[in-house]
Amino acid sequence: MSTSVSSPSADDAASGQTPSEQAVPAKSATPALRKDFRFWAILVAMGFAGLLTALEATITSTALPTIIADLQGGDLFIWAANGYFLGMTALQPLFGQLANVFGRRWPTILSTAGFLLGSGICGGATNMATLIAGRTIQGVGAGGINVLIEIVICDLIPLRERGTYFALLFGMVAIGTALGPFFGGLIVDHASWRWVFYLNLPIGGVALVILLFHLRVNYNRELTLATRITSIDWTGTFIFVGAIAAILIPLSWAGVMYSWSSYQILVPLLIGLAGLVGFMFFEASRFAPQPTVPLRLFSNRTSASVFVLTFLHSVVTMWVLYFLPVYFQGVLGSSPSYAGVQLLPTILMLIPSAILGGGLMSKIGRYLPIHYAGYALMIIGFGLLTLLNKNSGTGKWVGFQMIESFGSGLIIPTLLPVVMAPLAESDAAVAAATWAFLRSFGLTWGTAIPGAIFNNRFDQLARNIEDPMVRAAVSGGRAYEHATAKFVETLSSTTRSQFEWALNESLRRTWQVGIGFAMLGFLFVFFEKEVPMRKELDTEFGIENREKDTKDPEEGEVPSSQEERKYAGEEERNNAGVEEKRNTEEETKTKAATES
Repeated sequence: MSTSVSSPSADDAASGQTPSEQAVPAKSATPALRKDFRFWAILVAMGFAGLLTALEATITSTALPTIIADLQGGDLFIWAANGYFLGMTALQPLFGQLANVFGRRWPTILSTAGFLLGSGICGGATNMATLIAGRTIQGVGAGGINVLIEIVICDLIPLRERGTYFALLFGMVAIGTALGPFFGGLIVDHASWRWVFYLNLPIGGVALVILLFHLRVNYNRELTLATRITSIDWTGTFIFVGAIAAILIPLSWAGVMYSWSSYQILVPLLIGLAGLVGFMFFEASRFAPQPTVPLRLFSNRTSASVFVLTFLHSVVTMWVLYFLPVYFQGVLGSSPSYAGVQLLPTILMLIPSAILGGGLMSKIGRYLPIHYAGYALMIIGFGLLTLLNKNSGTGKWVGFQMIESFGSGLIIPTLLPVVMAPLAESDAAVAAATWAFLRSFGLTWGTAIPGAIFNNRFDQLARNIEDPMVRAAVSGGRAYEHATAKFVETLSSTTRSQFEWALNESLRRTWQVGIGFAMLGFLFVFFEKEVPMRKELDTEFGIENREKDTKDPEEGEVPSSQEERKYAGEEERNNAGVEEKRNTEEETKTKAATES
């Protein structure tokens, strides 16, 4: 189905809104899908799949020191996190194309199965190489799940209503993100760390079965397999994956294995950034007739601004989730499980604020006030976190978290719908995939940037630790690894105070820099325009109804075969003829009555 951009109205002209930034109305709206058992089964299954992928993104934040110690990972600790994010990030744009070419069903099912396979490999790992390989496979599956959840929601729900449903699904993601540290700490305290990964298998298995039975969607079945495969932008994908790997690998080394100014970091980073520039040029060229990331997605300032906001939001969200546990365990001396409990104020605010933000956008059809409020609260929250120290009371670290996470939650469900507001529905899959990539890319930088700041600042302060053996053990990027109550309890009172002070001051520096990133997000909100949100749905990928493909066109199903489309077209023409005849008869009766 096609879409078109309406001409500018007087109101648009008055507001300075360009045609490319107006709402794109559906040329031929698809009737809304019934919200029956099948609809909710799909949403629940995808919600639980999304929950597990989010859980795996943060569950290692409290479990990682134990895992690294058991597998003797040393300075490879960042790869246990970044291996997951690399796998999740690099192939996400490809999943958008796969969803357009092969439909939504099999990419979703295979992504879920891949995530479960990676979980099993991680759970059985006996060395760091196996763990990192498993985390990478997990990440690839998670990347597909995250993209396809958003695409399927776009297929089912009109743009104006998506905020509410994204709030529910992202609420599940928020639960996984916020509960990850708690479950990670609980598991390593009371069971084997391997259950950090085995936990996914029963829950993910149920979700996979539900998707196998219920996720059946329309797509163009007339294309041959060869045509489908050749229509994918393989060259662009190869350039993109290489560039992302060249960026993410040195990010995991920086400040741990090599200094940020070393050639081992700068050379691959520059190559990766140059690769991304080359990728964008390739996507705009005639050599990419079906680009993975069409440049038209960035052709209006609203979508382009929200892509940047998505990246920054992910950076600051992961910033808090990965480094508050360092404060709880290393400075306050909490156990891993109790550090997870101390992080619970985040979840208490993320979920209701996400529901509030998504509900408000669906209700009033506006998003700029939500974005301003969200980023302002995040700035305040980061500023308050700089005040934390060894003597901070419970009220402070609870309240400061809640303020920051409330602002973060408001924004979560409102970003993707705003990206799509100025775009055609036919771009939903590639827009969702690009948005998901930037979100995941931001999560990676959200561990790398504060990690580098934390390690560099700690190394500067480590000279104040008088014990030479302890100083050597925690320097050179190893402070994060030793930020546990178990390690702190082995120190003498004097050394312990010095170590805790260095940790706290290093964290203070990370919060200070975090303020700058949140402020940058606030500034980018000014570049957005308030674009009307479409209330109608227009998609070729609606849920397939095998019983009523042609019998009940009012259900919004799209006939899949040529014969079905022929009969559906004849029925539509017949209905139009009957309606025209009825209107003519009514006009004749009205005219006769008037004359009499």
